Amino acid sequence: MAQDQVITRFAPSPTGHLHIGGARTALFCWAFARKHDGRFLLRIEDTDQARSSEDAAKGILEDLAWLGITWDDGPDFTSDGGTGVTPVRVGGDPRNIGPFYQSQRHDIYNPYFEQLLDAGVAFPAFDTPEQLTAMRKAAESEKRSFIYRRAADFDHAAALERAKTEPHVLRLHMPDTAITVHDQVLGEVTFPHAELDDFVIRKTDGYPTYHFAVVVDDARMGVTHVLRGQEHLNNTPKHIAIQNALGLPTPAYAHMPLIFNPDGTKMSKRDKDKAAKIAVKEAGITTVAELIDRLPQSNRAHQEPILRTFNDTDLAAWLKDKQRQLGRDQVSAVAQALDLTLPEIDVEDFRAAGYLPETLCNFLALLGWNPGIKNADGTDLERFDHAFLASNFDTDRIGKTQSKFDRDKLLAFSADTIQHTLDDATFATLWLEWAERFDEALASWAHNDTTRWQVAVAAARPRAKTLRDARTALAFAFIETDSITYDEKPVNKFLLKGEPTGLDTLADLRTAIASIDPWTPDAIDSFLQAYTQEHSIGMGKIAQPLRIALTGTGVSPGLGHTLTLVGKETTLARIDRCLNTLRQ
Repeated sequence: MAQDQVITRFAPSPTGHLHIGGARTALFCWAFARKHDGRFLLRIEDTDQARSSEDAAKGILEDLAWLGITWDDGPDFTSDGGTGVTPVRVGGDPRNIGPFYQSQRHDIYNPYFEQLLDAGVAFPAFDTPEQLTAMRKAAESEKRSFIYRRAADFDHAAALERAKTEPHVLRLHMPDTAITVHDQVLGEVTFPHAELDDFVIRKTDGYPTYHFAVVVDDARMGVTHVLRGQEHLNNTPKHIAIQNALGLPTPAYAHMPLIFNPDGTKMSKRDKDKAAKIAVKEAGITTVAELIDRLPQSNRAHQEPILRTFNDTDLAAWLKDKQRQLGRDQVSAVAQALDLTLPEIDVEDFRAAGYLPETLCNFLALLGWNPGIKNADGTDLERFDHAFLASNFDTDRIGKTQSKFDRDKLLAFSADTIQHTLDDATFATLWLEWAERFDEALASWAHNDTTRWQVAVAAARPRAKTLRDARTALAFAFIETDSITYDEKPVNKFLLKGEPTGLDTLADLRTAIASIDPWTPDAIDSFLQAYTQEHSIGMGKIAQPLRIALTGTGVSPGLGHTLTLVGKETTLARIDRCLNTLRQ
């Protein structure tokens, strides 16, 4: 490795799905390394044994691979996204700097602890949780910040002897000076000594804290640049203090703006819980049984046991306490019961919602960064791919102010990509990959009825905003005829008024439609066009009654596609049911 080679890293904690903010951090670290012909490494920081999980770690690797954020050094990982397409292999340890899970690097940290203990910079601390709580309360009562300090008369030798038999943590004794962070985004940020406490670097279980492990690992892995969110800025003086105490190099830091919701609140995993809580209150639900009663039959067997993991007392406490949260699966089950679409927060949420990875990365890149390039019409360049980002990204165009996550803009990006960039063949491939992961019924249809699948692709792509939106637009093709409900407004307007009424026109049309052969979009469209000319009526006079009969609403794809997707026998059956139901 060349001494001046740029090396960035992304080091998530595997405590849940990859947050969209973490995805942006990984994207920027990847792009910075690519821009400077460097290396991008991935490290899993799983020292929090109580909260970390192997499944979460695998999910993060899968999310990054799906986004196209590939790492040069890191866990060896092969992914096909669950789609059966050509696998993507990333990671490995060509520089021999692993392992890449901090829980497997325990022995690496011990010599560094010993170095600090021998120098008297680190010291054992024996305070109990109760004692620490009392210290904090005393500080609060005196209206001052709680800053932990080693006692002036601290006996280091006696503490080391005591540590041989008593539970303790290790703390770092901070120098009696201010620490200045030289940040590539924020400039110089100085932290006075009065704000810096003697913080914990090793926990009672022997594991290093985040602060210690990240410093040692960055140094041993050759990290030269640390790009991360501004929420980590207050951690940086601690990291610099450890680096100075150990004689390790200090990487260049760049703290990026946080991502906020349009209302100014921080974009957080709590947003899902908040949305579910509001929906339950608005629905007037006070018991778990009421939630279970609202579950759709198609998903009841899976969701009911999840809802039964809490009782009415738990539900009431959750609704009353803003800080109290349900588990991820519980929130999802509540959303299913209320037919509620939860806000997308994690990468997996956006994937399930049907966003394409390239579109999502393009949008994320604009949250805090501006390429500074104009289009031919003078507007700012906003649409670009991974290659452009890798060639143009640098920290000098990262802003200081917080970014707002504009979901309408992301949706517009997605709609533009699907409707105007993809062709039908590419869309079909991507839609099927999505369906195989998130929509078993659609995937089965694609594999077992390829003719109608191609019709579905042609019908959905021109008006789809996301892959899930494409499926939603064709929901009428998957429901049972007897389950169709008729929207009152278009029924009154297009079926019950006029002379003859729309129902009368539909009844006459039903007989004629039965003769269409072959049952294809072109044949159907040609027949309907000829029918309107022969009977001297406008297309709207037959189009809307047909749509209502087949879908229950006045909105659907073109009639040729709609009738083909429903099928000839089902089309006739739905017309019959509509006539019988509404005439009664």
